[in-house]
Parts: sequence; C-alpha cells; structure tokens
Amino acid sequence: MSFNHKKLSYSQGIVYALLCYIAWGLFPIFWKAITGIPAVNVLAHRIVWAFAFLSIWVLFMNRQTFIGYVKQPKLLFRLGLAGIVVSANWGIYIYAVASNHIVEAGLGYYINPLINVFLGYVFLKERLASMQKIAVVLALIGVVYFTVSYGKFPWISLLLATTFGLYGLLKKKANLESMPALTVETMMVFPFALAFLFYTAAGSDVTTPFFPSSATTTLLLILSGLITAIPLFWFGKSAQVIPLSTLGFIQYLCPTLQLLLGIFVYHETFGMEYLVCFAFVWAGLVFYTVSILKGKKVTIAE
Repeated sequence: MSFNHKKLSYSQGIVYALLCYIAWGLFPIFWKAITGIPAVNVLAHRIVWAFAFLSIWVLFMNRQTFIGYVKQPKLLFRLGLAGIVVSANWGIYIYAVASNHIVEAGLGYYINPLINVFLGYVFLKERLASMQKIAVVLALIGVVYFTVSYGKFPWISLLLATTFGLYGLLKKKANLESMPALTVETMMVFPFALAFLFYTAAGSDVTTPFFPSSATTTLLLILSGLITAIPLFWFGKSAQVIPLSTLGFIQYLCPTLQLLLGIFVYHETFGMEYLVCFAFVWAGLVFYTVSILKGKKVTIAE
C-alpha cells in the first residue's frame, strides 16, 4: 500500500521538530508516572508496545520497505545491533528518571553532539575542525572536574550520550528510512523483551502474563509504545525538509527541558559540581555551534 504525501513546507518541518524535541524533553513526567515497576520491566514493556505500534504503522504506511529490510541478513544483523544499543539507551534513561537522576540524564544529552563528533573521528575517519576539537576538550574537562569534585563518575550521562551516539553511528552507516528501520530494530529485541516479561511474571501472583494490577499503570505501559513511536514519526517528518544543522540547534530543547524539570519540578540537587560541569559542556557546545555556523563541518579523510 502506498500513499502520496504532500511535501511539507519549511515552517511545518520546524513545527514537527519542535513537537518532537519538546515531547522528548517532557518524557520524565511520563516515566515518573509509572510507579512500582522495576526499570528493566518498564524497558521490556516499552520494547514490546513500541514494536506493536510501529508494526501497525508500517503495515499501512511503508510495508514494502520493511519487508525489503527483513529479507537482507546482513542488514538484519546491523539493525539487531542498533536495536540492542537503542534499548540500552532507553533502559538507562528510564532508570535515570526512576532513580532521580534527571539532571544527570540531561547532561548526557548535552554531551551527545560532542560524543558524535568524537565517534565520527574514531570510526568514520572524519577530520575535526579546530573549534570542534576545543569543544570536545571542554566537555572532557567538565566531566573530569565533576568526577574529581563530586567523587562520582557521571556514568549515566556518559552511557546515555555514548549509546545514543553509537546508535546514530549505526543508523548513519545503514542510511535507511527511519520508521521501517526502527520497526525492524524493535522486532529483533522484541522476543527477548517478551520472554523476560513472562519469566518475571511466572513466580508472581498476577493472573496475566505481564500486566500489573493497577489499571492506570497498565495503560501507561501500553502507551509507552505510542509515545516512543510518535516523536520518532515527527522527527522523520521534520528531517525531510529541515537541514540537520537546524535540527542540531533545536535538539537542545530536550536536555534543557529535562534539566528544568529535574531542578524545579523534581527538586534534584544542582550543586557547584554540576554547575561547573554544565558550564564547560555548554562552552563546548558554543564552539561546536560556531563551527557549524561557519560551515566548518567535518570532512572525510582520503
């Protein structure tokens, strides 16, 4: 089945991008509402229901592309790896919210663009502009300062940034359509998530395989698949008409909203260690942004 879509205007693309990053920035509110469920179980539900909703979407919107991806063994392996990496990212984020580390999660997504630059240098042999080198060094200084002063390595931040960066690297090398590819990714990890839910429920007193007793929590767990799929759909629509550099600026909405939620809504600690660390990372992002504005994008080494 195919549909003829009217090409979006630039302003419509901006709206979709804003919706996407605002939704991602407000995710902590949703995950905080799911109580009494271990983070790993919430992750398993998210995978199961994301696959369910994405399958419905692909069935009606892009079935042939999905089938084409499934028929390629090498591509299946690569998308399976991507599925594992993005699942790890989802799980770490859910844990961060549940354990009151929203500020640290926000730091991770501020660091992410700089991790992307570093991964491009290591794996794609991309040369870095001088300002991009300075950006990476400033972020590193911030992390080291935080670790030494606070006495705790910000592993949540670094793991979130690294897993999302590796996921982006895998997606870049595959160069596939977003929604069908994500459907295949979730399909590859779906059996493990489903098996885990059945396994953990086997010794419990519940009468259904994996639903909790609370109807509200059950509904939220089901909706976790929908809130996973919809922002990605919005992102895919915006990416069709908006330059990636513009999306790069808008993406800062996400960690900014997370930071504000963590501090002012959930009253997480934001001491001097965090302030100095964030200041170095923000300074690095300024250098990174200026390098983009000047058109000094990375170039592929010959």
